[in-house]
Amino acid sequence: MSDLPQKARVVIIGGGVVGVSTLYHLALKGWTDCVLLEKNELTAGSTWHAAGNVPTFSTSWAIMNMQRYSTELYARLGDEVDYPMNYHQTGSLRLAHSKERVQEFERACSMGRYQGIEMEMLTPDEAKGRYPFLETHDLQGVLWDPTDGDIDPAQLTQALAKGARDLGQRILRFTPATGVTQHDDGTWTVHTEKGDIACDYVVNAAGYYAQRVGEWFKPYGGRTVPMMVMSHQYLLTEEIPEIEAWSKENGRKLPLVRDVDVSYYLRQEKNGVNIGPYEPNCRAHWTDPKDPMPDDFSFQLWSDDLDRIEDIVADAMERVPVSASTGISRIINGPIPYAPDGLPLIGPMPGVRNAFEACVFTFGIAQGGGAGKVMAEWIVDGATEWDMWAVDPRRYTDYTDHDYCVKKGMEVYGNEYAMHFPHHEWPAARDKKLSPVHDRVKELGGQMGAYNGWERANWFAQPGDDTSLEATHTWNRSGPWEQRVKEECEAVRDHCGVLDLPGFSRFNLSSPGAAEWLRGRITGALPKAGRMNLLYFADSRGRILTEMSCLRHDEDAFTLITAATAQWHDFELLARDLPAGLSLSDHSAEYDTLIVTGPATRDLLAPIVEADLSLPWLSHQPARVAGRPAALARVSFAGELGWEIHAANAEMPAIYEAVLAAGARPFGMYALNSLRIEKGYRAWKGDLSTDYTLFEGGLDRFVKLDKPQEFPGKAALMSEKQRGSAKRFVTLTVDAGEADAPYMSCIHRNGEIVGETTSGAWGHRVGKSIALGMVRTDLAEPGTELMVEIYGQKYPAVVQPDRPLWDPENERLKA
Repeated sequence: MSDLPQKARVVIIGGGVVGVSTLYHLALKGWTDCVLLEKNELTAGSTWHAAGNVPTFSTSWAIMNMQRYSTELYARLGDEVDYPMNYHQTGSLRLAHSKERVQEFERACSMGRYQGIEMEMLTPDEAKGRYPFLETHDLQGVLWDPTDGDIDPAQLTQALAKGARDLGQRILRFTPATGVTQHDDGTWTVHTEKGDIACDYVVNAAGYYAQRVGEWFKPYGGRTVPMMVMSHQYLLTEEIPEIEAWSKENGRKLPLVRDVDVSYYLRQEKNGVNIGPYEPNCRAHWTDPKDPMPDDFSFQLWSDDLDRIEDIVADAMERVPVSASTGISRIINGPIPYAPDGLPLIGPMPGVRNAFEACVFTFGIAQGGGAGKVMAEWIVDGATEWDMWAVDPRRYTDYTDHDYCVKKGMEVYGNEYAMHFPHHEWPAARDKKLSPVHDRVKELGGQMGAYNGWERANWFAQPGDDTSLEATHTWNRSGPWEQRVKEECEAVRDHCGVLDLPGFSRFNLSSPGAAEWLRGRITGALPKAGRMNLLYFADSRGRILTEMSCLRHDEDAFTLITAATAQWHDFELLARDLPAGLSLSDHSAEYDTLIVTGPATRDLLAPIVEADLSLPWLSHQPARVAGRPAALARVSFAGELGWEIHAANAEMPAIYEAVLAAGARPFGMYALNSLRIEKGYRAWKGDLSTDYTLFEGGLDRFVKLDKPQEFPGKAALMSEKQRGSAKRFVTLTVDAGEADAPYMSCIHRNGEIVGETTSGAWGHRVGKSIALGMVRTDLAEPGTELMVEIYGQKYPAVVQPDRPLWDPENERLKA
């Protein structure tokens, strides 16, 4: 009892690699009075049986950053903390069987080089030179990552633990946490079997038990942690003389091999091999009452189930025939947690003050070092160095029920190495949130995509169009959708289009003092009553937290509208420091929105709308549409004359039918993306992220440094204004080939990487491929010639003037 500290600044629940890494990184940032609780021994969960692979490869910028940091940390950690570790940076060969896979690898290579990872593409013969036992006759190309390798998970965790202890941190093994209590001031008491610990912050790092631990936080605003648990198997062979001889001759291990099109990794383990498949006929565990999660599964495994993986193992042994020359020594079958998109949960716990999540790691060893860094930044600084929305727990909202998590986890595992093509929609666990006109949209040919659980039409198919999933397996813009998207954009350009847009995040803020409080949170100004504008929120560094549309009803009454995916993130941003007496409420699920836009919109709406359609751009008003109550906002993300029609769900079917009957053509999200990029309108968490300040993002007109309010980031932005920005937002036209620039494509000048794209699309009104992005400030001048790298090929690009490519004077918008 006496060994239990009464107080700590942070209590971390869970003693796997991620929890211990978080403890270590908190110490590096000077918080050395923290405690980690582990109910058994360190590494007793998924860390214990992890294979220990440490790749940097990812097509997510955030994940690649995190994994790159892990490799850099692990390479020096043993010396830093004086703890010997087996860490082998053997390099890896990723095998491509198709042109599309080569394109994916080329993109990852480009991202890697931007982060300082010397990835390169090899020919099959070059790959054979690095791995003589490899069959390469059917390969299109091979990606070489020199930083890839493997590490002993237990040694890694113990090294991090030693480093943390040496800096003053406490690790309490065999001390199960049993619950938490939050107090009125936001502090916590964490209950254990040995007593209570008071603390300021709590971290759920409980691995595959994270959902169970998460239940403790529900009385304080929490939710069920979105996750499930998969059975993952890998097998170890007996020693292979040929591999032993090669290693002795070369003084190192063979590179790791990943055949991602077949779905396995194969690496040297001592003088045998480790084969780890991700099989489509996978198995979930602990998903129903017949298979309950035990109270303690520490250092335990399931019985092997070789039938599930034998076909993939056979393929691996054909790829490396020497691996079939010996027997299997052991099969590992253990639990691996999965979030619905396969990425971990790292960041603020949704709805709960002073609580964080660092859990549900599918690749915890590879990501553990970076995750500890990110978590320490979240807790100590309130912000992370890199934009980490890809893993932020608030990226999920209330649609992630048990059925969703299980089906998506199974889908992700069975497609672990699948290519995430830009027009592909994964089919599992769909239709969680439906628009009031969903059936009608589908009847009209809507091909649906999921946005924060809401189903929206991406494009509208005509009879005979190929709507198969197979048709979407391309990085190119061309496909069955291309002609339809062009027609939809032309309808908006020439006449009128209508887009059903369910799921806008919609918050009402009111009560006396609301306006003044908002002025102290935003970088710019508020609109007048009856008008609307964009509000930008910055963090303390002046970086872009979010963008909201603000409709002002009177002096202290506002509706704030933001992206569907931003619902929990943005509501928390507003609620976090909300003064007593102000009213903030979320109405996202109660209303639907139509975007009705195009030069004929006013004439089309006039017969069915009771409202003043002569009010200027950026005005809003109550109205009746088709006899139903609604609100009209004169704004268009498509950049044409248009209105948003906002109405309660029950009213929208009649309104939608009236708009269709009046002659509007349905269009989808692909067309909207094309239309918005021609106007240079930014998209949240692509063009607008915490990787950039407002000035870097070209949002100067939304920053009022002379206003009296001390809004977050004001001092940082004033300093940046004086010294100048290092990079600048630009619009580029690109002489692209068959594909447009994806997020984080490298921008080159004279062979040097000078920036990155943040989004790209074909502009059907201007007839050009367009990319938005960030470049070095001295290269942001209109007319500057650059090169944009798209899936391994460099294409000429030209910086455009700082105004929309389409309707640069906004004459059509304001008509």
